[in-house]
Amino acid sequence: MTQTTANTLQAARQLQQLRSGFEQLAQQQSSAAALGLEARAATELLQTLPPRYAEVLLSLLDRLESSALFTEESCSFSQKDLIDNLRLWADKARSQLEKS
Repeated sequence: MTQTTANTLQAARQLQQLRSGFEQLAQQQSSAAALGLEARAATELLQTLPPRYAEVLLSLLDRLESSALFTEESCSFSQKDLIDNLRLWADKARSQLEKS
């Protein structure tokens, strides 16, 4: 197995873990802060994807973590919409990894 293949496999595992984290957050089984830590620790994934993917993910996470500080009514970010956008990001990231 080449190093590139091993990196891609590890990135795919990290992406799957993030997807699981998105679902746990949606079901209120996890916190935005925990998801943010997990996503930022997915270094293999973020290094394997083009740089724009990390920028978008970190932006979504920042908004998600900010939304967690307020009630839904007082925050300009809908947590449900942000989770939907994270799922969309994950779909695109998976497609990008499959091209690798």
